[in-house]
Amino acid sequence: MISNERPSPYGRSPYQSSGSSKYHSLPRPPVNEDTLKSSEVQIERKNFVLTLKENPRGRFLRITEDVGGRRDTIIIPSTGLAEFKQLVDEMVKASGEIPLRNPPPPPAAV
Repeated sequence: MISNERPSPYGRSPYQSSGSSKYHSLPRPPVNEDTLKSSEVQIERKNFVLTLKENPRGRFLRITEDVGGRRDTIIIPSTGLAEFKQLVDEMVKASGEIPLRNPPPPPAAV
């Protein structure tokens, strides 16, 4: 058992091997995705790639963060993009209005 995993009342964990299990089925075939638009931005040491894509299930935004070769990705269905943008706009506004708790030290005089 993984340290932060708790036993499930619904049966075995996907991490436990049990011969034939629904968690160990054949891999899914790749889904054909068309890239509609892609943009990249570097913020400090992080590189973000935003890609608007479309597949047979619909459109979605894939946001990939690359930090030193390690990648993390989130996918937002196009049906939620307006709500996601509204939340990001609220966070940008709050970031500008709420004062820093731990301001950075002033630069050293030369």
